[in-house]
Amino acid sequence: MTSEKRKSPSPKPSSKSKGVQPRTASRMAAVQALYQMDMASTDLNDVIHEFVTIRFPTAEDGETLADADPVYFAEILRGVVRRQRDIDPLVDHQLATGWRLERVDSILRAILRGGVFELMERRDVPARVAINEYINVAHAFFDEEEPKVVNGILDRLARQLRPAEFEPEATKT
Repeated sequence: MTSEKRKSPSPKPSSKSKGVQPRTASRMAAVQALYQMDMASTDLNDVIHEFVTIRFPTAEDGETLADADPVYFAEILRGVVRRQRDIDPLVDHQLATGWRLERVDSILRAILRGGVFELMERRDVPARVAINEYINVAHAFFDEEEPKVVNGILDRLARQLRPAEFEPEATKT
């Protein structure tokens, strides 16, 4: 989880980039924007403007950002910023003993914040879908344990935040 393992803030190239779903591309872009905001203290509205007016339109075919939904992207960013004081303590409590969110790699921190925001507020997205999407985002940046960390933390939080989605079918009425 340390920054020594972090790859560049751009996702690693993938042959799967073509035909990316707009919300998937929006999540990837949101993680990059959250990273930028964290590292360079970029203003929320400035980073949204940059991505929507510069990065999305200039992305080449096959690049993940080319397919991003600018509205969904902005909703994730605004939601993470608005709910960060709620999100960070939830993540902190899920980290291994001795770890604090501020010690976690900046990209991993952005992935977790985006995922937790969606679990908290985007009821239109099933919890398992949100978890899987952010695991895939983690795989785009990391090869080692980080996708497993994302899976574990988001799964535990999803079970707390949306317990009904994890009940066995027989008990649902």
